[in-house]
Amino acid sequence: MSEFAFELALCAHLEGAREEIIARQLGASVADPGGRILDVVCVEPGPGFDDRTAITSESIPDAAIESAVGPGRARYWKDAFDCHPDRARRATERALEIGFFESHRLKGREYVRQVARYPDWYGRIVGIENKPDLGRPGDLEAQLRTDVSLALVDAAVLATESYVTRAHLNRIPEEVGVWRVHRDETGDVCELEVVREPVSLPVERPGIEPLAYEPGRTDVAVVDAEAKARRRRRIAERAYGKGWRTYGFPGCANGDPVSSSGATLPYCAWAGRVVDVESECGPSCPGYEPVERPAVDLEAERDRLSPWIADPVGKQRRQSGLDRFG
Repeated sequence: MSEFAFELALCAHLEGAREEIIARQLGASVADPGGRILDVVCVEPGPGFDDRTAITSESIPDAAIESAVGPGRARYWKDAFDCHPDRARRATERALEIGFFESHRLKGREYVRQVARYPDWYGRIVGIENKPDLGRPGDLEAQLRTDVSLALVDAAVLATESYVTRAHLNRIPEEVGVWRVHRDETGDVCELEVVREPVSLPVERPGIEPLAYEPGRTDVAVVDAEAKARRRRRIAERAYGKGWRTYGFPGCANGDPVSSSGATLPYCAWAGRVVDVESECGPSCPGYEPVERPAVDLEAERDRLSPWIADPVGKQRRQSGLDRFG
């Protein structure tokens, strides 16, 4: 099984087994944006989760959340942001588009307010590194050391199909949990064997982010607790808006969507496996026979199988005398 297919099968299983937001391929570094990508992220709903689902199905921009725009008095949008005007404008337009802000014009100026106060909606965040074959570890040890020293997620887990030996466990940080993934004859994940439980990481304290490894030295950045909290919120927001179904289906006669734990995956009959359409499908493939892509509503599927809500009622409202605010 390829790492891509392994990742999708694991996400499908987790979605069916847990009442959490499951997402994949999310940035998890602070000082070096893009320096660490988590394969899978599980976000536990917090006390304000229902309030969050009622606002929008999309990710809310960080700048809009951090702005001085609130649910009370409307404010001139330029006065509500402490960032570059271009970023402020983009955040305002996006927040209006997804229904987090509502606006009103007064004397040629645009005033905005939040439709609802941003809630405390997420709890623990678990990051999962997928390595189905431990015989080909790649940068596994360095990646997991980063997760532990930065402590951006509440727990870090390694998921593998390999038999896990004591030597394997000794090569990764002891704080990292280990799951062995078992699949049935159809390829679906049927069991997650907990080889080692993860240790809770100190997300509320400053962390150390490795930036570059050189012979005899490692360049690092100290990331304060406030910066970590902002990045954790962004991870949670990205997870909520993005989810894990960020794939397409082959526009090919050999494309044959299959179900795994209730989720629809892009299976190719010619290859005999789940495929990554973006990198594997097209005229360069010997088995390619172009046809219309299958109509699969992944958004409706996510809405049905997860806590995420595709089409919330929303909280936009008009108050009497709104034109008096400014």
